[in-house]
Amino acid sequence: MTIEPLWLDIFAFVFFVLLWAGYASFAKKRSATDVCLASVMHLYRVQWAKALMSRENRIADISVIMTFERNMAFLGSSALIIIAGLLTLLGNTNQAVNLFAHIPFAIDQNLAQLELKIAILIAMFVYAFFKFSWAMRQTSFAAVIIAGAPQGHREELSTQEEKDAAERIARVVSMAGHHFNFGIRTYYFALAVITWFINSWVFMGATALVVWVLYRREFRSSVLHTLAGNHSKA
Repeated sequence: MTIEPLWLDIFAFVFFVLLWAGYASFAKKRSATDVCLASVMHLYRVQWAKALMSRENRIADISVIMTFERNMAFLGSSALIIIAGLLTLLGNTNQAVNLFAHIPFAIDQNLAQLELKIAILIAMFVYAFFKFSWAMRQTSFAAVIIAGAPQGHREELSTQEEKDAAERIARVVSMAGHHFNFGIRTYYFALAVITWFINSWVFMGATALVVWVLYRREFRSSVLHTLAGNHSKA
């Protein structure tokens, strides 16, 4: 087998970056005008925040936030474990070259190509870790806001003040969900990068498949239709 040309590697990487960044931009703009998981879940968070304003005991509400935080902590810890494994692989690239050479349909690659691909994967999981850790901090902020939120039936609050407090809680939780979503997307795209070790054409195909899967789940999934129900984008 011959080593894959450098131009094809560069082209595949540019294709990958454009699709990842392009989908992130598309999803952000589309969520402002169309029904999607992010927009529908924000509506549910507003509804939940309004309901908790009338509750004196908010242990259940804090438990919801803590469950969300545990999921983030698990994925953040997983990212650190994956980074450690990739760093170990980076220190044993000679053995890795021989290993990948035995994969069916895999192209030959020199040490520089292999090390660069591993470094890209490490950078992606570092990015995912920062996204998950920031989302965890935001959920802890939300827990404090919920614990200290005024109780509508015990304090002299106007309807607008209650609405503003509920919106504030929902916004903070949605911001945490936004960063959590970015971390999850990074995991998806990292799976596409793994196929780069086979060859660049498979990598580009996997990248396009990931974008299609993300679009289907966020904008066209059956769970979205179920969650949307009578909700509509204001």
